[in-house]
Amino acid sequence: MSIWPKIEQAISERILILDGAMGTMLQAHKHSEEDFRGGKFAAWPSPLRGNNDLLNITKPGVVREVHDSFFAAGADLIETNTFNATSISQADYGLSEYAGEIAEAGAKIARTVADEWSDKTPDKPRAVLGAVGPLSKTLSLSPKVEDPGFREVDFDDVVASYTVQIEAMFDHIDALLIETIFDTLNAKAAIFAARSVFAERGTDLPLLISGTITDKSGRTLSGQTVEAFWHSVAHAKPFAIGLNCALGAEDMRPYIQALSKIADTHILAYPNAGLPNAFGEYDETPSHMCSQITPWAEDGWINIVGGCCGSTPEHIAKLAGSAAKNTPRPTPEIAPALRLSGLEPFILSTA
Repeated sequence: MSIWPKIEQAISERILILDGAMGTMLQAHKHSEEDFRGGKFAAWPSPLRGNNDLLNITKPGVVREVHDSFFAAGADLIETNTFNATSISQADYGLSEYAGEIAEAGAKIARTVADEWSDKTPDKPRAVLGAVGPLSKTLSLSPKVEDPGFREVDFDDVVASYTVQIEAMFDHIDALLIETIFDTLNAKAAIFAARSVFAERGTDLPLLISGTITDKSGRTLSGQTVEAFWHSVAHAKPFAIGLNCALGAEDMRPYIQALSKIADTHILAYPNAGLPNAFGEYDETPSHMCSQITPWAEDGWINIVGGCCGSTPEHIAKLAGSAAKNTPRPTPEIAPALRLSGLEPFILSTA
């Protein structure tokens, strides 16, 4: 039986806690090329170091430890280690044909850990979000400056790649998290793939959607404001809409506030632990990150909070302690209107 009804009940009563960064936690282990290869890929012709999703197969115990540490810190929700478990992203390593196997392995690891914690803490349900990343190719932008109309992939290619990933995870997850969206057209392909899999399976899973504001311009990489982004994906009726990555909490604040005013669903926020330093590391302490996010909860902006790049179990534990002192954002009733979007939102009121 799905644990999601318990999650829906819990989110009406308190702010839920998402896990922290999988990638930087795995990178801290400083795995060697041999660790990434394991026995199965020992003779693989191209380098595999840095393919964190492949560790689902070659070092599953390490992935399990990361999930376990975030649950121990107070997380209600964990993301599968499948950010790049698609044929398009795995093509960078020559592993496209293994994308489904990598995705399924990651979902199974997360499911096992979540079930163990749910059994230990029946009053605190633990759920698995199937992480669907943005891909290494984009539909909206050309990689060739001299040829703006060129695309390395088309919409059908992206849908097919996401479909394999979602199908592989489906039996082992409670919901899908389409995350770190810098190109809304890629996200639309992921939504279409998800809906297609749901129709084939005869069962819908909840969708959570999280975009990325790439810098202080307040726009995604494909140029949309946060309001326009919401209008572009609202048709999917997500369980939660939010933002993650790219920015630390201080810089993300105005965009979470904007989403909280316009979205008639739950708000999800998981910023980086500050911005990376010259060595690509994240210096923001748990206390400092928490001090910046706590006002969002106090002001009633959020329903789910966690951390992205650089956030550790210590960051999540600090956020969990603070969130427990505040109440979740009530879902507002938004007046009906024609809402369209390009790079900017357009609203034609019916009032």
